[in-house]
Amino acid sequence: MPTTVFLTIDTELMWRHHVAGLDLSEIVARSFEPAGVGVGWQLERLAAFGLKACFFVDPMPALVHGIAPIAEVVRAIRAAGQEVQLHLHPNWTGASATDRARMPARFDLVDYDAEEQHALIRRARALLIEAGAAPPIAFRGGSYAANDTTLAALAAEGFVYDSSHNGSDHPWPSAIGLSPRQIAPVLHQGLIEVPVTLIDAGPQLRHFQICALSVREMQAALRHAVRHRHAAVTIISHGFELANRAGTRANAIHVRRFEALCRMLAARREVLPTAHFADRPLLPLHQDDAPLGPSTLRTRLRQAEQLWSNLVEERAG
Repeated sequence: MPTTVFLTIDTELMWRHHVAGLDLSEIVARSFEPAGVGVGWQLERLAAFGLKACFFVDPMPALVHGIAPIAEVVRAIRAAGQEVQLHLHPNWTGASATDRARMPARFDLVDYDAEEQHALIRRARALLIEAGAAPPIAFRGGSYAANDTTLAALAAEGFVYDSSHNGSDHPWPSAIGLSPRQIAPVLHQGLIEVPVTLIDAGPQLRHFQICALSVREMQAALRHAVRHRHAAVTIISHGFELANRAGTRANAIHVRRFEALCRMLAARREVLPTAHFADRPLLPLHQDDAPLGPSTLRTRLRQAEQLWSNLVEERAG
């Protein structure tokens, strides 16, 4: 049976640009279309390779900056044939467009009790639909922040999938009651948890994210998943991730990784088909899938590449 690939892209107005006092047009540009390698460019490359991706869109900035920027990015994603599901950073509930120094008392969803989480999810869902999305059935907490209380609230709201469990950020803020090494989909708290894929990088678990793994590591992780017939591979990127942190210059290393990943998935689509959550692909549940094991060579080569990325590619243009 093929290994389903969820290529997921968390898409949000960036908090750091808000706090820096940038005007709304600049926040939008640096969050959604930074340096020409944002959402629009990613949609074009996905289409060129014939891949499906899920864009987890955070509608909560609409509470501060209005619904228009969220509606625009949702429209672009859907027009390109990709899906929109729900992302949620609750810190926007304590923000102000005019007083950028105002900080929320709580940043992560797991800082809220059950009733508050349910209300936040219901509000975010309504905002996303107002922005033009279909009623969402999948969710990822901002910063992977979620716990069993979150999943119960999602199930009560009719969600089918959650993809917040990230063992490299466990037990906080990714606080779902599963093993940190859980990477196979499982039925948990009334819905299907689709964890972020991990590799074992020696002393730590490292999640399958464009800015976190080298091309060599991504290739090895995909081969490992196919060889061992994993139920799913869940990959992370962000709408802003292929540019530097300032959003002013493309990060050539991250762009190259994204292109290489697309090429690998396109070449192996028969055994690694990409899917939308809305497709409701048949997922074997509760398999004992294990992360790719450690390799000193792969780790050292990635560390050297990351050093170059941090010292050169991340400089403001």
